[in-house]
Amino acid sequence: MSQGTRFDQELREQPAALARLLAQGREQAEAIAEAIRAAAPELVVIVARGSSHNAGRYAQYLFGIRNRLPVAYAAPSMYTLYQQPPVLRRALVIGISQSGQSPDVSAVMEESRRQGALTVAVTNDPASPLARVADHCLPLHAGPEQAVAATKTYTTQLLALAMLSTALGGTAADWDALAALPSAVAAALRLNADIVARAERYRYARQFVVIGRGYNLATAWELALKIKEITYIIAEPYSAAEFRHGPVALIEPGFPVLLVAPSGAAYGDTAALLALLEERGAEVIAISDQAALLARARTALPLPAGVSEWLSPLVAVVPGQLWAGALATVRGQDPDCPRGLRKVTYTH
Repeated sequence: MSQGTRFDQELREQPAALARLLAQGREQAEAIAEAIRAAAPELVVIVARGSSHNAGRYAQYLFGIRNRLPVAYAAPSMYTLYQQPPVLRRALVIGISQSGQSPDVSAVMEESRRQGALTVAVTNDPASPLARVADHCLPLHAGPEQAVAATKTYTTQLLALAMLSTALGGTAADWDALAALPSAVAAALRLNADIVARAERYRYARQFVVIGRGYNLATAWELALKIKEITYIIAEPYSAAEFRHGPVALIEPGFPVLLVAPSGAAYGDTAALLALLEERGAEVIAISDQAALLARARTALPLPAGVSEWLSPLVAVVPGQLWAGALATVRGQDPDCPRGLRKVTYTH
């Protein structure tokens, strides 16, 4: 990947951005957690767009598994187009947005607060419209992000959500695991230093399927988005389970599949899918910390060992970000100038 692009530079800033959020954001996360406990919400509602929506997919598993809170997604058009918002008085509504500028996300937050729901903004701009309409703001401390395709703001969103979950019901060991993330991300960058050479084989690929499960379903969705944004290759994300319910019919010899399979409860099922992909002749690119699985893949994108599954999306996404950037490079495309896109998108 070209070292001169903003996309690449900001991607490599992630260890420092994560460390900064850990140092500067814990007190605010704990204060927000105290307000959540006082409100005693019955469910969490996420409102977001783009990469931030994929961070919300992580939140669905994070708060559901670790805090036993059901998580739903807001449909902003109910608020802005149909003007028939659902009743959210007993909800915790979390708006996730890198810029905090999208009017429809702010509209959901404003209506939720009017109804008496507790609202929290997770954003890189604490002075943004989203932050202003929320009861509480958890800033990302990522620093300015100029690349159109999000990298460090995505991983800091994941970390902010993980910090909030931990503040709600975690242990000292959980905070220690969070503190180890910057080093783990730095290790993932080192392990995939020669990624352009590995991507050359896929210069003329026309489509990808990206597969994950559990916490890393979010990773599959985010990596599919990155591939589409900066390489213009069609990339479709699926759960390893959902993929078996029809889309597996797509697979024929040479079909490229990006398989996200870090260790954890979801690993066995995701790894089991590999046998079916092999049987059908798929070209598998694997993101994993498991040597046996990486050895079976046509292209291996290794992860460092020792990262708990609930935090693995913060690390597993990094080789995929590198992969998308490398594909753009070998295809002669500039990841800083994806056609038809701007850094801030306004939807209503």
